[in-house]
Amino acid sequence: MRFFSKKQLLLVCSLAFLLIVISACGNDSNDTSSENSDETKGSEVTIEGKKGEVTIPADVERIIAPYHEDALLALGVTPVAKWSIGKSVQDYLEPQLKDVPRIEWNLPQEQVLEHNPDLLVLGSDLASYEGSYEDYQKIAPTYVMPEDVSNNWRKQIEVFGKMLGKEDKADEVLAAYEEKVAKAKEKLSNSIGDESIAMIWVAGDQFYLLEKDRHSAEVVYSELGINVPPFVESLGKSKVAWNPISMEKLSELKADHVFLLALEGEQGLETLEKSAVWQSIPAAEKDQVYVMNDPSFWTNKGLIASQKTIDALVDTLVK
Repeated sequence: MRFFSKKQLLLVCSLAFLLIVISACGNDSNDTSSENSDETKGSEVTIEGKKGEVTIPADVERIIAPYHEDALLALGVTPVAKWSIGKSVQDYLEPQLKDVPRIEWNLPQEQVLEHNPDLLVLGSDLASYEGSYEDYQKIAPTYVMPEDVSNNWRKQIEVFGKMLGKEDKADEVLAAYEEKVAKAKEKLSNSIGDESIAMIWVAGDQFYLLEKDRHSAEVVYSELGINVPPFVESLGKSKVAWNPISMEKLSELKADHVFLLALEGEQGLETLEKSAVWQSIPAAEKDQVYVMNDPSFWTNKGLIASQKTIDALVDTLVK
């Protein structure tokens, strides 16, 4: 049998003690790493929707929210698919969404499955979708907006912020928007005073005068405080369907400024140019008719749409 000398025994004990310390430090490091990972990982959120409570998974990444992409993008979130009707999309969002694949507006289930979403966000009108709420729930957690959220882009941003752990971001972008409105309101007041504005969407050879609460008109009249022409006031509140207006009726439009929302080459623009009736309205006589070649944000609601409307007004009217 071999015996260790005192010197050798001391060396062995020292090495054993060192290994124990190293092992303990390694475990502490792993524990700390695990704790840090848990701290940075998001947590589930339960939120009340039109169809009851929905639990939103932590750190969702693949979101489909057709026609509500404006609110997602405002929070810095890109959806996995974007709303479309055939090849038609929300053009004003294309700078951010040009590489995102389209999904049909009524959400066919096979198309939804192709994108493998981990969250679906639907508007309040479930009848407009091809599948039922139960069908979509089988694919991914599905939140259906209550009417007051579906119809209010500010509330959408707040709800999406809560869903996605971006409540601070939601507060930030909404505050920045209010500041933008205040600055633009002052500039426009100094520039055009109490003059009035009307907006007409030109599609083909049809003309649609925006009521005071429809899409961008709400920004113009309610938020920026610009005067409503009497004829627009007489239209009352907007209805779901757009109703074209005749050229004869347009002759009653006593607006100081008119914005024509029309893609380049629309037939209606040529019709107006050749119409003696149109040329006799105050805005045309003062050469204060402006053609806006991207109608998409004027005919939509959302933070980004509203920002673009404000920018277009200021760029056009503030000298």
